[in-house]
Amino acid sequence: MDRDLHRLWRLPPLAALALLMLVEANAGAEAPRGRVLRRTYDFKAAGRQMEYALYVPKNSAPASGVPLIVALHGFLSNPQQIVRYPGFTAAAEEHGYLIVAPMGYNTRGWYGSQGADNRLPGAGFRTDPQNLGALSERDVMNVLALVRREFRIDPNRIYLLGHSMGGGGAVYLTTKYPRIWAATATIAPALMGKTHPLEKARHIPSLVIQGDRDILVPVNGTRRLIRQMKKVGITHQYIEVRGGDHLFIAFRYFREIFAFFNRSPRKLVEAPPEPAAGDSERSS
Repeated sequence: MDRDLHRLWRLPPLAALALLMLVEANAGAEAPRGRVLRRTYDFKAAGRQMEYALYVPKNSAPASGVPLIVALHGFLSNPQQIVRYPGFTAAAEEHGYLIVAPMGYNTRGWYGSQGADNRLPGAGFRTDPQNLGALSERDVMNVLALVRREFRIDPNRIYLLGHSMGGGGAVYLTTKYPRIWAATATIAPALMGKTHPLEKARHIPSLVIQGDRDILVPVNGTRRLIRQMKKVGITHQYIEVRGGDHLFIAFRYFREIFAFFNRSPRKLVEAPPEPAAGDSERSS
């Protein structure tokens, strides 16, 4: 920063003034509303620019702040695709929610749910870093921190939604950061045999949607998750779709998802701490 200032003052006065005005205008510019945006930020730990998707509702945020959904995409999908699920942004607009969808480092990071090194049989790629799982998890928390700095977010209405791989990631991140989330919604959550300490998130309501004809994420695994939720005492709603597959059920239940979130503000009184964001210093 000091070096940049030194270079700035070496410019002719009018050029320096124009540059300062441009920087200040960009810093104060509001994000466009009512459309899906493609954003990037400098992910220092990964040494690369990282993409995320953002949707800002048209109406101004209430005094308490705008509710936020962090949306986690499925395996080999991406942030733009999940935000553009049919009906998602329309429901967010109707209910006044902001949506952000991180990449999770790449299309197959599993958001840390399969371990820090993410050596998942049959799903690894030669180009993946050894610590893919850790980077995938960190990316989610970086993006959350970025959005909380840029927008006035209601700290008691931060929700986590995930489909397939993203659903497994949502279960994991709920137990890893239980002081942040107000509620979660998982669609065909791919746990891949992993179990997570659900007792740490027993205070977080959960909506689970699963098709009984899903050949990618078999229904028996989700039924086992529901039994674990019951055992721990998690308030939950389970929608098992008769004849439901893996993909199309993700588009059909936004009315139920937003209704669930609307009646599930965070119950803890104290505001959750903002996650550490050493990697997320700037976005564009």
